[in-house]
Amino acid sequence: MLRSAFTDRPSLPARYRDSALFVLLAVLFGGSFVAIKTGLRELPPVLFAGLRFDLAAVTLLGYIVFTRSRSTWLPRTRGDFVGIGMAALFLIALNNGFLFLGQGTTTPAAASVMYGLNPILAPVFAWWLLGDRLSWLGVVGIGIALSGVIIIVQPSPSTFTDASAVGQLLVLGAAAAVALGSVLLQRVSPQMDSTPLTAWAMAVGAVLLHIASLLVGEPPTAVIGIGPATIASIVAVGIPSTAVAYAIYFGLIKRIGPVRANLVAYVVPIFAALMGWLLLGSSVSLWTFVGFLVVVAGFALIERVTIRMELRRLYRRFEDTSPKQTPPCDD
Repeated sequence: MLRSAFTDRPSLPARYRDSALFVLLAVLFGGSFVAIKTGLRELPPVLFAGLRFDLAAVTLLGYIVFTRSRSTWLPRTRGDFVGIGMAALFLIALNNGFLFLGQGTTTPAAASVMYGLNPILAPVFAWWLLGDRLSWLGVVGIGIALSGVIIIVQPSPSTFTDASAVGQLLVLGAAAAVALGSVLLQRVSPQMDSTPLTAWAMAVGAVLLHIASLLVGEPPTAVIGIGPATIASIVAVGIPSTAVAYAIYFGLIKRIGPVRANLVAYVVPIFAALMGWLLLGSSVSLWTFVGFLVVVAGFALIERVTIRMELRRLYRRFEDTSPKQTPPCDD
């Protein structure tokens, strides 16, 4: 199942597969916030992030070792090694290290808005490093989607003044790390499949996170005596929301590009709110629904060409399958 989901030669049409994986990625990332909130009650933030990728790396490496030949999962080219290093440093270590540290000193609303700048930064890096240009309508669509996120989290002016400015800058650093790392990963063009590349990047990134945990003064003995709820949160975050989610994410970067893949940051708050409602009983306000519609409008503007082509395809299919009236015969 994983192989068919992550391979670069899918049996499903690419337009349907990537759209479905994009939504699944948003669900997995959005659902992780409930488990992360539980785990942070007992574990220091960077250590928790390191444990998350320990489990994810072991899970994904174990999967590819037992299901694929060695020639397909070992890095061989310079691009493979550079790609693993870039992904481990920017997408795993810096992203999660900054994000977990920042979330500990700022409000969730401020963190959501700061991290929502990721899809805005990605086109800037793509223009600088890849020469890609986003149309003005695409820029407007990104702005509309960001406004939808702001409607969902509803930050007040005090959100950005009462909370720690350092925490907000750390979350902004995480967003910049994701945007830059995803563009660099596409630029180096590793030859190996995205799933083993993800697994190796997780393993290297986990080591970097544990080093960072020691450097910021977190005690490694904090894992001793943790409760079953914290253990369950590590498993919930480490396997579906990391091992599976990051493999999907890296595959999307390779196939649809970093700018479109990073738009998932705008959909994650929607599913995070829904998961909070389902699992924690958190209320979902009317503004959450309004924000969702605004995000959808922004996406429709960004993906207007794809949507227009798909609607034309469906219309032609409907015309081909609809019964045609035969003219009456003259006697």
